[in-house]
Amino acid sequence: MTSPTSASAAAGPAHAPWLSYLCLGSSMALVGSYVGLSKLLLAVFPVFLLAWLRFGMAAVAMAGWVRRRPGEAPLSRHDRILLFFESFFGNFLFSICMLFGVGMSSALAAGVIMAAIPAAVAILSRLFLKERILPRVAAGIACAVGGIALVSVVAHGGEDKGSSLLGNLLLFGAVLCEASYVVMGKKLAGNVSAKRISALVNLWGLALVTPFGLWQAWSFSFGAVPAASWSLLLFYSLAASMVTVWLWMTGLRHVPASSAGIFTVLLPISAAVVGVVFLGERISVTQAAAFGLAIAGVLLATWPSRSRQN
Repeated sequence: MTSPTSASAAAGPAHAPWLSYLCLGSSMALVGSYVGLSKLLLAVFPVFLLAWLRFGMAAVAMAGWVRRRPGEAPLSRHDRILLFFESFFGNFLFSICMLFGVGMSSALAAGVIMAAIPAAVAILSRLFLKERILPRVAAGIACAVGGIALVSVVAHGGEDKGSSLLGNLLLFGAVLCEASYVVMGKKLAGNVSAKRISALVNLWGLALVTPFGLWQAWSFSFGAVPAASWSLLLFYSLAASMVTVWLWMTGLRHVPASSAGIFTVLLPISAAVVGVVFLGERISVTQAAAFGLAIAGVLLATWPSRSRQN
């Protein structure tokens, strides 16, 4: 894995590192916001129909991004396989686990559990990229797991009536899907443009969820959906399938995956903020402790070491 300095040099002197960091941070903040706001949409749309409408709206918006740019190399067989699994884990399974999980849980619980993403990235990098996990990273993983365990105990201890064990498990499944998305995305970002990755990954997601979406659309009353819900759905679709993917792939092109992982800390933070500000959720003392433990694990596992910074 290259250092941030060498990655920036490879990207060219005209590219400011802070711009990549801004893209990565903005992407994760948007993901966290729609994780929280999706709870409002789930009160109106069933899960598969919501996912199908999301991918469909985004496919229309990104129709011009599908074609290969002049000078861009054709997709290799390896890239095509990666694009499918990038969508399968990062779009299809992530959306299903996240939507069902949030529906059975709370935005605050989702925020704490999603804080484990950088630790999950470290584990998958060790398994598939053969990267060594330092003791500091192992301690961070332990903190993140402790946060997940604590928020689950809260759910069964009566402090968080909106959460369930199954919901928390589904959210943890979403964590593993997102971690897979990060690891595979680094390989894709070097070969395919960010816009084309966004469009193709979304089309795969649309294809995968279409049978389930049509099944739920058959008996759904679209006329009963208020205008405000359609507006929120449009924001969710463009943010989840278009903007966040493009921002993440743009930033990831110039930043190593290990360094990019730190920005996923903004996902649980923004999800928790949405839960408190827009959904009326309250943070208990135990939830605050769980959230702090998970964030500590994120920082411990992903903060660049002094040797890497020099």
